[in-house]
Amino acid sequence: MTTAPPLFDRSALCAHRAKARRNAAVQDNTLFLHDIARDEVQDRLLMVNKRFKSTAIVTPYPEIWAPHFPDAVIVDDTETLDLPVAQFDLVIHAMCLHWANDPVGQLIQCRRALQEDGLCLTILLGGQTLNELRTVLSQAESTITGGLSPRIAPMAEIRDLGGLLQRAGLSLPVADTLPLNTSYRDMTHLMHDLRAMGETNALAGRLRHPTRRAVFDMAAELYQNHFGTPDGRIPASFEMICLTGWSPSDSQPKPLRPGSAQTRLADALKVGETKLPD
Repeated sequence: MTTAPPLFDRSALCAHRAKARRNAAVQDNTLFLHDIARDEVQDRLLMVNKRFKSTAIVTPYPEIWAPHFPDAVIVDDTETLDLPVAQFDLVIHAMCLHWANDPVGQLIQCRRALQEDGLCLTILLGGQTLNELRTVLSQAESTITGGLSPRIAPMAEIRDLGGLLQRAGLSLPVADTLPLNTSYRDMTHLMHDLRAMGETNALAGRLRHPTRRAVFDMAAELYQNHFGTPDGRIPASFEMICLTGWSPSDSQPKPLRPGSAQTRLADALKVGETKLPD
């Protein structure tokens, strides 16, 4: 039995995050995506008709979450999460599942940490993130070098992520998306922001030598030509995906057995019913 090689280089990822945390300590708003994710989680929890008494938050940036969840247990997003079994009624996996070598395993660990009828709320970057940057970097590199190298982490689409919740054994799974549209002065400014957030290339198969300057020059020109706005700026798209699932409980609603309905849909909608032709 063979094990697939890891997609991400955890040592490089940790180094990027450590630098991002140092930057955040001296410069405001560098982790703005994480701030937005935290605010989105808080808004969603307000809509849940349940009061949570024990919370764990999986995050590489505790300074973003701890002040707003002072009673929560903060857990680093290592491959094996430091989460005791059945100790929490809420586990938040915050902006790091898109860097996981084993995303299903991460969700399974969160589910095991939940008490019966506990909520797992996961927020991460989705597959439409930075689609403009991916396009121009690929075109520029293939033109200049004749090939492509791993640059931007592959991110899952929402239709795939919903299935992960079921594979992890969570009930009542829901996946939805929050698109975010930003703009930058130029591509260099965008890449500087990504570096400041610790969201730059940590792929295990990345190039281990500097990329030729001509690749970035052409990519910047393509970005402006294909996506530039009339005011001279460039757009950058981010997609946040929110996943929610509950640890199984007998108190949760169950789907009815097919054919057990006692009211016709046509009657409920107050419309006429037309038979289909044979």
